[in-house]
Amino acid sequence: MPVRSRLPIRLTLHDDPLKALLLPFDSGALAWPAQGGILFLRGRDGWPLRQYPLAALRCEQGFKPLADGLRLAGLEAHPQLEGDGDAALILVLPPRQRDEAQALLARAVALAAPGARVVAAVANDEGAKSREKDLQQLAGLDGTLAKFHCRVFWTPPLHGAHDAALAARWSQADAPRPILDGRYRSRPGVFAWDRIDPASALLAAQLPADLCGRGADLGACWGYLADEVLRRAPGVHALDLYEAEARALELAHGNLAAHAGRVALGFHWHDVTAGLAHGGYDFIVSNPPFHAHDRGDRPELGQRFIEVAAQALRPSGRLFVVANRHLPYEATLGRAFATVRVLAEGGGFKAIEAVKAAVKEGGR
Repeated sequence: MPVRSRLPIRLTLHDDPLKALLLPFDSGALAWPAQGGILFLRGRDGWPLRQYPLAALRCEQGFKPLADGLRLAGLEAHPQLEGDGDAALILVLPPRQRDEAQALLARAVALAAPGARVVAAVANDEGAKSREKDLQQLAGLDGTLAKFHCRVFWTPPLHGAHDAALAARWSQADAPRPILDGRYRSRPGVFAWDRIDPASALLAAQLPADLCGRGADLGACWGYLADEVLRRAPGVHALDLYEAEARALELAHGNLAAHAGRVALGFHWHDVTAGLAHGGYDFIVSNPPFHAHDRGDRPELGQRFIEVAAQALRPSGRLFVVANRHLPYEATLGRAFATVRVLAEGGGFKAIEAVKAAVKEGGR
């Protein structure tokens, strides 16, 4: 029976980088293009956008909750845009991770049509001055403004004159590559991209070999926990991976390829907080997120993952979840599951098993 969904938890109430990004147009320093396509890399919805004609706007957003927000607002959104250097304006909100951000700026310049500009905005505490220097080094700067604890900066009209060798180096630095002696592939910007997250390692060590049937990994990232499930439990015949970050899910495809001949694998670019369309899982594993783009603790995200897992499990189904020791998940687990026990603690984390109630005899 499908699980009832609800709207995803909103990640931010204020978006200062988005306000800063549009400041040059608000102030008259730049003109909004009257014709031609407009690309918005790492785009997200917000009221500052509504002041401008958006029919020509195409957004690239690999994080599913933000992509869903753009689509709910009636905007075109894709996990990755393709282009032939024909955009009249490229807007960019670079991420915090340096290699990923530099590669995104290089893509933005490559997507620009002759005479187009690249405009980028970054919060001061997320590397604004460094990214400004990056864009200046790559393609030159024509202006910069500081407001809302952010910096917005833009290129002159581009006519192919940029540092192509630097762009190639930046693109290569962001490319997927082998990690952990070649056991997996990953790339900068993905959570715990070059290591095993210690919370996931703690949970993996507790996974029993008797897991069987059909399972799911909520917040699967690049596939470490899913791989551990399939290595440890030969009775598993199907496993669905749910991940909100498209870059991570793409990596998981390759990292689990060795299991594809034995197990039915499903890869879902999905916001778990919105609920799952499928249910009846025999088991679920999860290392849920507990913070969002504002960096502060958001325990409601993990609590929502637990609620969704409980809805998606069959009677007597098992949830294996790991969390920071201080996060208040016990009450949510107690309401949703018949039994809850801590399997292990270490490094500031706790690994928990929760078992859903069985169907009572004669009940439904």
